[in-house]
Order: sequence, then structure tokens, then C-alpha cells
Amino acid sequence: MNGKRITIVTGGIIGDWALQELRQADLLIGSDRGALFLVRQGFKPDISLGDFDSVSDDERAEIQAGSKDFLSCDPIDKDLTDTEMAFQWALEQKPAEIKLLGALGTRFDHSLANIHLLRRGLEHGVSCKIIDAYNEVVLINSLSVITKGRFTHISLLPLSLEVTGITLHGFVYPLRNATLTIGQSLGISNILQHEQGRIELESGYLLVIQSKDPE
Repeated sequence: MNGKRITIVTGGIIGDWALQELRQADLLIGSDRGALFLVRQGFKPDISLGDFDSVSDDERAEIQAGSKDFLSCDPIDKDLTDTEMAFQWALEQKPAEIKLLGALGTRFDHSLANIHLLRRGLEHGVSCKIIDAYNEVVLINSLSVITKGRFTHISLLPLSLEVTGITLHGFVYPLRNATLTIGQSLGISNILQHEQGRIELESGYLLVIQSKDPE
């Protein structure tokens, strides 16, 4: 790992809330329409890539002119979504961290596929998270410490058939050596008691979703 922090902006819901995350990045990747957001916010993506089928010809030219590197592919003759292409490029840089912004949106199929990318990041030993205005999503398979921030609730959902040995410390609703299986809602809407909480588990892949409601 080279210690770099990579932020990917893709074509889902994005807004001013993302600007602070962008300023913290060492490398910026724009994926399809997410690249247009970066350029119009005054950022210069290290690379913009995708099929760019969601932008006009003029917008595509704007993206290309405003990016350090530009990689376009055919929208038909490809096997990966634009976000997965960006994520794969990011993994090849061997970063310490990857953040995905604009990875959640109105297309639930794309949102779910992007959440599944977190497993690939975990298998490569790279810290990955998906962030939007109301959610922060990470995937864990070992001890994790959660710090209280701008989100009010924490939900735990299995991404494997089951997750065993879940023990929570510092949460309002405790679990001890619990098992969560797909289809259960037992882990929804927990709350931290203090500034930090600890999640222990023995086996499986567990989504940790910090969220809040719109104000």
C-alpha cells in the first residue's frame, strides 16, 4: 500500500456535502457524469473514465479538457459498470483508502452493485467506504471501532448468508455473541452511547451503515 487516499465520484446523487471529502483526497477519479461534477466544482480529476453515455458531446469535451487523464470506452462492448471500472483502477494504485461518492442514487441496481464493491476492497486489504448526504457504508469482517460523527443511527446488515459472534460494546442496544442472517432486521437503527463503540465478530461479512434522516 502506498498510503494514498483515493476518492471516486460517480454518477449517482452528489452535492455540496461532497466538497469536504474531495478536499481530503490525494487522487480524484471521475466516473462518467461524476467527472462533470468534479470539473464544474473546480477540481481536476487525476483520471476521468467511463463510457460517458450520460453526458452530451459538449459536456464530454468539457470533462476531457478538465482532466489530467481521460479514458473512454464503448458503452455496448464492455462488461463493467463505469463505477466498477473506476474502482478497479483505484485498486490497482494500491491505496490505503478508497471513498465512493455518488455511488448511491435512484438506480437501486447500481447502488447495490456499488455496495458489493466494498467486499472486493476488503479482500484487497483496502479501507473502503460509500458516503452520501445521509449515509456512510463500510463492510467489515473483523473487529471495528465506530466513532460518532454527523450520523445518528448505526445499522448492521449481513452481506454473507450469516455473520456470527457479533458482540457490541458502547451501543444502546447490545448484542452478545449474536448471529445475523440475511432477511433479519435485528441490527437496524442502533445508537452509540458514547463517542465510540466497538463491533466484534467471528465470521462473515457485515455491513455497517451509519445514517441520519433529512433535516
